[in-house]
Amino acid sequence: MPVSNNGARCRLILYKKQIPQEEVTVASPMDLGGLKSPEYRALNPQGKMPLLSIDGGVSIPESDTICRYLLHTYADSGPDFLPNDPKSNLIARLHDMYITTIQGALYKPAPPFGIYGTRSDALNEMQKQLKIIDDLIDDDVDGNYLCGSEVSLADASLFPTMVFIDDMFPKFGIEDGIPSKLAKWFNGVREKDADFAKVYDEITGGLNSWQKRGRWDTIWMAGLRDEEPPTLFDKLIAGEIPANVVFEDDKVFAFTDINPAAPAHILVIPKDRMGLSGLRKSSPEHIEILGRLLVTAGDLAKNGELGFGDGARIVINDGPDAGQEISHLHVHVLGGRSLSWPPG
Repeated sequence: MPVSNNGARCRLILYKKQIPQEEVTVASPMDLGGLKSPEYRALNPQGKMPLLSIDGGVSIPESDTICRYLLHTYADSGPDFLPNDPKSNLIARLHDMYITTIQGALYKPAPPFGIYGTRSDALNEMQKQLKIIDDLIDDDVDGNYLCGSEVSLADASLFPTMVFIDDMFPKFGIEDGIPSKLAKWFNGVREKDADFAKVYDEITGGLNSWQKRGRWDTIWMAGLRDEEPPTLFDKLIAGEIPANVVFEDDKVFAFTDINPAAPAHILVIPKDRMGLSGLRKSSPEHIEILGRLLVTAGDLAKNGELGFGDGARIVINDGPDAGQEISHLHVHVLGGRSLSWPPG
């Protein structure tokens, strides 16, 4: 599976140390039926790759663990990858903790992506973490690698993921998301180091296959975008039109309805429509924002100062037959009097 950035980290070490195939054979999980097959899960119950099987029936999962095993076992072959360099280890750790855990936002069909429930939040965090790593790189670094003239674990860890990022950021409209020092290193090392160039070609070959199969055609922010025109709500959120705002955070905007159908009538809307012109446009991509909208509606319905009493009706009108007038999903929170059923 050359498209795996984590597997590519291990291959980089094999290539740089010139460990022959007879010594360490690189094989696809498909040889055992795939990641989810009983045969593969017997070796790695997590069902993930990479995995190193060694003599004695021991299996070592996780790319960082495999790399450190290879560095120790083949310490006398090729570069040592600066195993005790604090900056190298820090960059590798930041990469593993804060980038690979959310990299699924670049290619998976739906959230969650690590701790993030929306793709946009995960992509923003990825750019933040790249900037943090970029700040660790010396302005006048002497050599082709992140820590200078010697290749390190930081290079092996970060480079394959940067191939993903370089290829995929533009699909999401992120044109300048790689900071300058990282971009200089990434472009330089693949031009000047044949092993890095080999890994680059392996990964991009896999990514090109994904592209041909339409991997991103149905992924939000890549193949799918919100192409409907802005509405009145966008002007309210931007402050271009006054509103009696009762709640606002980074995701949700709530205000009183100018044509109330009850003594207490609040509208709760997502700040970023995310294609939700109506509820029938929802998908797993919207689970977090839909939850936030309902939690906010429930909190507001408990607020006596807004006119609510013992309960509220929480309604989403979807489409013309339901009376929806604005193509931006909104939750009605009505209360302050007894409400009959069924509604009109």
